[in-house]
Amino acid sequence: MLSISYGVLTGLPIYQSTLVRDVVTYSVSQNPAITAPRRNPFRWRPDQQWEAYLFILPSLLGFLIFVFLAVGASFGISFLDWGLTGPRGFVAFNNYRQLLRDPVFWTVFRNTGFYILAIVPLQLVLGLAIAVALNQAIHARDAFRLVYFLPVVTTIVAGAIVFRLILSRNGPVAGLVSDFGNLVGLPLALPDLLGSTAYSKWSVVILTLWKNTGFTMVVYLAALQGVPPELYDAAHADGANSWQRFRHVTLPLISPTTFFLFLLQTIGAFQLFTEPFVMTRGGPAQSSMPVVQYIYENAFRYTRMGKASAIAWFLFIFIFSFTLVQNIMQRRWVHYETE
Repeated sequence: MLSISYGVLTGLPIYQSTLVRDVVTYSVSQNPAITAPRRNPFRWRPDQQWEAYLFILPSLLGFLIFVFLAVGASFGISFLDWGLTGPRGFVAFNNYRQLLRDPVFWTVFRNTGFYILAIVPLQLVLGLAIAVALNQAIHARDAFRLVYFLPVVTTIVAGAIVFRLILSRNGPVAGLVSDFGNLVGLPLALPDLLGSTAYSKWSVVILTLWKNTGFTMVVYLAALQGVPPELYDAAHADGANSWQRFRHVTLPLISPTTFFLFLLQTIGAFQLFTEPFVMTRGGPAQSSMPVVQYIYENAFRYTRMGKASAIAWFLFIFIFSFTLVQNIMQRRWVHYETE
């Protein structure tokens, strides 16, 4: 291969180019005045991979210490009776057996399921609807995109405090509803969204939608702009109306984005913590407490580290199994461009 390449470059036949190459090589090796060009020590070479590992060493050490070792330690702690002062004994699977018999655990697990069923579909639908609207040639389109994305970069704790004030019984929303009821002559009143077991979860849903819908909109907007316009022209030439073009062209082509957002938002709903913790403290009577907050309560309020670790591993196994099943099922409805 080297002879052929050398012959092509020099324009000589293969046997002549091989002879010339050997003569040049012998001359260089016998004459010390003829040396190879000096290597630049600051230029990366394939035999200098240790520099790359040196650059990633700080992040790698951080991952090993604060993620990998911490995850392994939590697995070991889940088999121990671990209190505030340290381990008190080996309990084997007792933490997991107590977990399955704990009624509060199943209550917070149902709460988490409610958040998944309420937040994920609404966030996908609202994000897609806003993205489709802002993908049109409308006036002040960039300003609307900015306004819808601003909650994403807002501090979640500050947003939760503001929403707690707005949705309280003496807040501005309750006052507007009461004033409107007096205006029309009806006894209207805002439900107690923070202190009622029936409505407390909906206050968390409202805050989460306000916070994260802008991110969904931006991702969908990028997917919509990647749809080839000639496909819309072909569908329009075939007589398809706006809904048919959206149903049979847009949705299939952005289905990978929908699958990505579905998994991302579902995992985020499983890990929901800050919103209910700041707004309702998980109450009243654990009616709005998610699983992650129950892990926090067991670990840092009741100092039951073993049980908290067991809950965390139960949640990990459930999320992993759910994600695995969805990756298998996505073959039925997700359409990639290479297929």
